[in-house]
Amino acid sequence: MRKISANYLFPVSGAPIKNGYVAVDDNGTVIETGVLEKECADTEFYNGILVPGFVNAHCHSELSYLKGYFRQATGMSGFIDQINELRNVAPKEERIGKIREAFRQMYSEGVSAMADICNCAESFEIKAESPLKTVSFIELFGTDPKEAEEIVEGGKRLRDKAKEMGLEAAVTPHACYTMSPELLAMAAKEGLKDGTVSYHSQESFQEEELLVSGTGALAENYRGRGLPTPPVTGDSALLYFIERLLTFAKAPVEGRILLIHNVATNQKSIDRALKTLKEPYWVLCPLSNIFIHRQLPPVELMMENNLKICIGTDSLSSNTVLSIVEEMKCLQKNFSCITLPQMLEWATLNGAKAVGMEKRLGSIEKGKQPGIVLIDNIDWNNFALTGESKSRRLV
Repeated sequence: MRKISANYLFPVSGAPIKNGYVAVDDNGTVIETGVLEKECADTEFYNGILVPGFVNAHCHSELSYLKGYFRQATGMSGFIDQINELRNVAPKEERIGKIREAFRQMYSEGVSAMADICNCAESFEIKAESPLKTVSFIELFGTDPKEAEEIVEGGKRLRDKAKEMGLEAAVTPHACYTMSPELLAMAAKEGLKDGTVSYHSQESFQEEELLVSGTGALAENYRGRGLPTPPVTGDSALLYFIERLLTFAKAPVEGRILLIHNVATNQKSIDRALKTLKEPYWVLCPLSNIFIHRQLPPVELMMENNLKICIGTDSLSSNTVLSIVEEMKCLQKNFSCITLPQMLEWATLNGAKAVGMEKRLGSIEKGKQPGIVLIDNIDWNNFALTGESKSRRLV
């Protein structure tokens, strides 16, 4: 058994505990929490705050080999061009090595679970061996409706391979602009059979232009490559997605739906989602949004609507780090309305709920195995992170 204490314990399921402690057994299961009345020889004490292990609610670990290759501030159109140009820049051995390195780094910094986007099986063996729990979202693309059924069948085969290796996995759509309407609906329907889908939603205003008016840089990019674009609806990418869901399901649509990025979301989109989706989660990847677009989601609006917000890192093609603490620093710097306890809930318990792991992860409660993480260099006067704050796993 280990008894671990710090200046504050953040159970997340309850209020922060000054001089709090957590006791865990040899398997990392929480035995009890409380206030440390006095320092004891059997207690480990750390300067900082103790929090449950993080849940990275959106990552593309397969793209870890692309760190440092991409130009910033190109917008979505420029980013897609770079993906197409650089996807084969490294051999398989290097790609797998970078995935392994990313998993080690994230776990050591406190990530206990992750929603990970997959386009192939290169991460599966690493996931099967890693203590970092994952849900592998098998992401589908395809703008030709005649190919939709074949693409879904390929996604199902990859999902089944993941499950055969003991991994949680589900088929998922990518985004409105990379899929025919038919494939978008079919992929979402298949994914929701496993309980969860992850959808890149309103990631950029270029995406919104494409759906609203059929214009803009993204529309020109696709037409320039001879690819079809989604139908012009006069409305947002999120409403377009919801309409595809309603072709096979009735509102409120059952299942966990992770809406990723949300840079261009607005009140109309939020209202429609809350009315139509039973369990939506709104995932923020702020460092990626700045990297690609130099823009951020309307977080104040999202908070005003009491949305279930989570935090992700996206990939090392659109980020320089895979660090939940760095994402929280970015949010804190740009949105003074956010408190540290709120961000920690987004980074832990909300993420655990989004991937269906809240019974064992996400909060420091008796019987759970969330992992125990130390965040140091806290600004105690403002109860906030500092530029020097780092996280490291203790359990």
